[in-house]
Amino acid sequence: MCRLSWTKTETHDGYRSGRGHTRQGHCPARSADARRRKRLGVNTSRPALWGVLNVTPDSFSDGGQFLSHDRALAQATTLLKNGAAVIDVGGESTRPGAPRVTPEAEQERVIPVIEALTKRGDVSSIDTMNASTASAALDAGATIVNDVSGGLADPHMFRVVAEADVDYVIMHWRGHSDVMNDLAHYDTVAKDVRNELRERVSMALEAGIRPERIILDPGVGFAKTSAHNWQLLAGIDEIVALGFRVLVGVSRKRFLGELLPEGHEIAQRDEPSAVVGALLAERGIWGLRVHEPLIHSRVLDVWQAVAQGGRQ
Repeated sequence: MCRLSWTKTETHDGYRSGRGHTRQGHCPARSADARRRKRLGVNTSRPALWGVLNVTPDSFSDGGQFLSHDRALAQATTLLKNGAAVIDVGGESTRPGAPRVTPEAEQERVIPVIEALTKRGDVSSIDTMNASTASAALDAGATIVNDVSGGLADPHMFRVVAEADVDYVIMHWRGHSDVMNDLAHYDTVAKDVRNELRERVSMALEAGIRPERIILDPGVGFAKTSAHNWQLLAGIDEIVALGFRVLVGVSRKRFLGELLPEGHEIAQRDEPSAVVGALLAERGIWGLRVHEPLIHSRVLDVWQAVAQGGRQ
């Protein structure tokens, strides 16, 4: 598969703030609002930062903190101020062992937030594996679908994404949170993840999703042991070589906490998260999904200065 080329925007974060822009040509609209949707561009000089906004009671890092509508919007404001280009809104925890919620309950949590973000002119992504939630979120103004199941959890997801013609994150996934730890078996984790993602991409393309809409996520922490996570990060070139944009989420995950003293505050994982982010930037990943964009932005500033200095 050939590597796709992308046009850099003039904004500092690589994202357009206006509505209705596309990378290549005209994309069909779902509704009058869809015709004014914001489109992503790519800043090739550094990874884009996606700010995590969990509107859930039980997410591993911040569950319950942003269930309130006002608190959710205030957190979105902080994430954007601190360097996030996209607000990734989720209404169902995917931590190991988390109970499932109904699509209706998920939508009650996320749709009002996405509507408010859209009204403010902010770029938002819907973090869901449910096609009905994705569809509702797109109608509310989200411009990206971030599907941790890569289309495996809901057979209607590919159709929704293809018809909407929006960017779509395909994450490596083997099963729901109640069973995924039992599925962490690999021969060579980076190559196995690459091969399984390639299969999902083929299915997405057959369903009508355009290749330039696809973003790959190797699924760090999903059906993987700590050793698998480190091996996967070391082998991230296998995923980048597939030729699509690569979004990675390591922020505050448990395997990073194993490097810190016992009893540490979860926010202390931001520093190792940012270091990993800079190392991944060096390997050509396109985006980072983070809880605290400020520290990631500062570390990327340092990485970028070193990288640019080496080319002078």
